[in-house]
Amino acid sequence: MKPTLLSLLSLLLGLSATMGAKPNLLLITVDDMSCDSIGAFGCKLKGTTPHIDQLASESLRFHYAHVQVGNCYPSRNVMFSGRYPHNTGVEGFYQIKPIKFPVLCDLMKNGGYYTAIRGKVSHSTPYQPYPWDADLTTGPDGRKLHIKDVPSYGECTLRGINAAKAAGKPFCLNINISDPHKPFWKPNDPHKVSRVFQPEEVPIPGFLFDHPDVRKELALYYSSVRRADDAVGAILQALSKSGHADDTIVMFLSDHGMPLPFAKTQLYHHSTWTPWIIRWPGVTKAGSVNDSHMISAVDMLPTMLEMAGLRIPDGLDGSSFVPIIKGQEQKGREAVFKVYNENAGGNRHPIRGLQTKTHLYLFNPWSDGTNIFRTATNGTATYRLMKKLAPSDKKIAARLATMDHRAVEELYDIEKDPDCLNNLAGDSASQAIKSRLQAHLRKFMEESNDHALTPFLKRDDPAALAVYMKKVQDESLQRRAARRKGGNKNKTNKKRPKKKVP
Repeated sequence: MKPTLLSLLSLLLGLSATMGAKPNLLLITVDDMSCDSIGAFGCKLKGTTPHIDQLASESLRFHYAHVQVGNCYPSRNVMFSGRYPHNTGVEGFYQIKPIKFPVLCDLMKNGGYYTAIRGKVSHSTPYQPYPWDADLTTGPDGRKLHIKDVPSYGECTLRGINAAKAAGKPFCLNINISDPHKPFWKPNDPHKVSRVFQPEEVPIPGFLFDHPDVRKELALYYSSVRRADDAVGAILQALSKSGHADDTIVMFLSDHGMPLPFAKTQLYHHSTWTPWIIRWPGVTKAGSVNDSHMISAVDMLPTMLEMAGLRIPDGLDGSSFVPIIKGQEQKGREAVFKVYNENAGGNRHPIRGLQTKTHLYLFNPWSDGTNIFRTATNGTATYRLMKKLAPSDKKIAARLATMDHRAVEELYDIEKDPDCLNNLAGDSASQAIKSRLQAHLRKFMEESNDHALTPFLKRDDPAALAVYMKKVQDESLQRRAARRKGGNKNKTNKKRPKKKVP
């Protein structure tokens, strides 16, 4: 039987990938989108993401993929540095300068790539401005493109590709879509969406509760998910129009879960579970799913470097999963280390987590029964409704208490309880699994030189936890005071012990 043109093209692309030719790289991220808001990842609401679903049908997707952090600035810095927040100093929403480690922009530029970014520019590197070849957030006329404008995402993608061509270089583009981050789409919004979802049709996440006001907020969220999908369609159409779809690796993921209580700024399962999709022409198999390995955001940088045929620098916390992409087995992919430190207001509520395919263990050194968790989702209509209903509804009162105060230790059976409703930390039958997860978490913390290791080892001592909390909150206050005075933005980072480079 004669080979088809398509099979020959696939063979040639596969050979070029294995021979070290530099592919183009297109990284697409969405902001605040839960994994199961996407059809290909099991969304119960039909029609949320037709373009992302199409991409998934042409690609490899990972069932067990997580980001490290539940809020965007530190989450994206993990992606682009290959290091945990305590090893970059980017634990919150502040700049770190100077830095002693390279990030994606540096490594790709040094490897001969044209690098450009659209959106989340200030969240994607340790300090700003950073020397990308181009900031595509600014249009040709010098005006900043609106973050909710769908057509502009396709236009800026094509502009980046053409600029790379003019420079005679392969491109590495990072296109960051603002939706479904707040503000959500709203009626009469000038920035159109291809479909509007109604409150009565949206599914209620298990970690929330059914109420007309919750449904209204979720309907706006899902309509914003659809607008994000519209933007993905515009980006992929631009790539196709450029003629480079067949020599470009497309990678897609979200920076963390939906901007509602128990998702964003948390480390629960739905906080960090991300829809990771990779289309690598000639390498990945269309419609394939990896459900045997766990990958996480800290692995993204070394993976992209290996895809590009570039050297992976020493000292990274993450490791490349290119062998998995190529269908091989890779050991050490049984768990993900998750971290959270502070919100955009500088409020420190450190959390450390260890997630496997079946269980999640969380350590909350800030939880003392009175300290209230301060998070971006406290401003949502759903959280305000919880506060309003709690005095007359015991179930909501209990959920609000969990949201506000937590417990020092949490343990969840993700297979039976993915919404993390039943804390098994005190369950006698769960102590063996809790001990195993604690040991694994301790190993991650020791190997990465995590400053939260000290309180973790004294997690049964409230006084020791209080000392740690005062220390890290004082550091945040000092940093913010120095920033207001125009002082050293990196004052507290100097106190961090240096990571040992293997």
